[in-house]
Amino acid sequence: MADPKGFLKYTRENAPRRPVEERKRDWREVYLPMEPERLQRQAARCMDCGIPFCHQGCPLGNIIPDWNDLVYRGRWEEALARLHATNNFPEFTGRLCPAPCEAACVLGINQPPVTIKQIEQQIIDYAFERGWVRPEPPEVRTGKRVAVVGSGPAGLACAQQLNRAGHWVTVFERADRIGGLLRYGIPDFKMEKQVLDRRLELMEAEGVVFKPGVEVGVDITAEELLARFDAVCLAIGATVPRDLPVPGRELRGIHFAMDYLTQQNRINAGDHIPPEERITAEGKRVAIIGGGDTGADCLGTAHRQGAVEVYQIELLPQPPRERDRTMPWPTYPMILRTSAAHEEGGVREWSINTKRFEGDECGNVRRLHAVRLEWDENRRMREIPGSEFSLEVELVLLAMGFLHPQQTGLLDQLGVERDARGNVRTENYATSVPGVFACGDARRGQSLIVWAIAEGRECAHYVDRYLMGASSLPLSGAARGFRPTSLRSTCCAPVAAF
Repeated sequence: MADPKGFLKYTRENAPRRPVEERKRDWREVYLPMEPERLQRQAARCMDCGIPFCHQGCPLGNIIPDWNDLVYRGRWEEALARLHATNNFPEFTGRLCPAPCEAACVLGINQPPVTIKQIEQQIIDYAFERGWVRPEPPEVRTGKRVAVVGSGPAGLACAQQLNRAGHWVTVFERADRIGGLLRYGIPDFKMEKQVLDRRLELMEAEGVVFKPGVEVGVDITAEELLARFDAVCLAIGATVPRDLPVPGRELRGIHFAMDYLTQQNRINAGDHIPPEERITAEGKRVAIIGGGDTGADCLGTAHRQGAVEVYQIELLPQPPRERDRTMPWPTYPMILRTSAAHEEGGVREWSINTKRFEGDECGNVRRLHAVRLEWDENRRMREIPGSEFSLEVELVLLAMGFLHPQQTGLLDQLGVERDARGNVRTENYATSVPGVFACGDARRGQSLIVWAIAEGRECAHYVDRYLMGASSLPLSGAARGFRPTSLRSTCCAPVAAF
């Protein structure tokens, strides 16, 4: 452990944020790094808790107490080794993960938990600044070829693991740039894209081949893919958005959140979008339907585009501000969370059901009609009589989550079985088609980035075992009830059950 009395001497300090009015004028990251001395004090709060529940809270099984202790002692390069032993991309999770590890922190029973996520991010950023993160190409190649379809966090994790096992790995991405949702779904103010690019450059140096702008199932058929590769991993995400089938949905100015976020990320990357095709909140009143992270991303984007007013409305009731008896420690609590985007402005409301949209004579949305709800103890909703209201809006963004992967094209060509929700059905990540595997949101449904990376790592283990008869690639910690016990190499440490 770090300081035996650290949790008594120091309180939690969150990462500083840039001033609201400053950050709303640009697309740079909101959060600032902590000074190393302050971060070491935060690491000192990690307790000698006996059983570190943070391991179980993290799907990757990150060895959190170890690297907290090493940061406290100033042994940053060793902390990096502990971090990379279980997580291929801590620079992504350190910025984007909602930190279920912190929800499981033992200190969090009666105090604010350790700032695990902030420490994680600063270890890897500190390491990149000092040139400690270097390519790790395999010493021996197996001669086996693997295709990974999709370049989000699950696909990238699977690709890096399989490449380090010695296989030749090619990653196919239908978008024009590699990264999946990391590239086009995450706003720059949450993660600037140079953070992604520096990792992709390392993976290329290790031998991973990236093929952007190639849609498997269209540009390459499933039959061709199976003929060219010894194994295929489907990491295509859950890309079909949940729609809102109410009267007026066809009006102009109503868009899916991901179309909106993707376009702004393209503009930030330097792409030219004709003015008449731009989805912009500039000078408009905006309604965001959906209270999750994607809705908050739309909120921050609308602020930066110059929206006049933004409403974020959610069907479900407002969560409690603290744990209650329905969400005991160490489970992940469904409590009220306020992001940096909410700090920047906007009106946020819960228990709202959108009934219809109204437009003008030109077919543009001009008004949202809704009703307030009440919920009983069995989570059944009822419209409150006389609570109908309307909002004047010129832009509506649907941020209500995703249903399942795209069914047409590749999945239909492969003929893989799907479950009742439309996700790819697997057993140990293997689909119903021999040699074809699936991981991430395509397999488990819409989930967290940390689960995507854990799934990519685990899938790589089973692909490697399929190709070679056995695998030394690790399974992913808490994702399967395992815990890392050895740190033989970065990202490929063996794992033993406990």
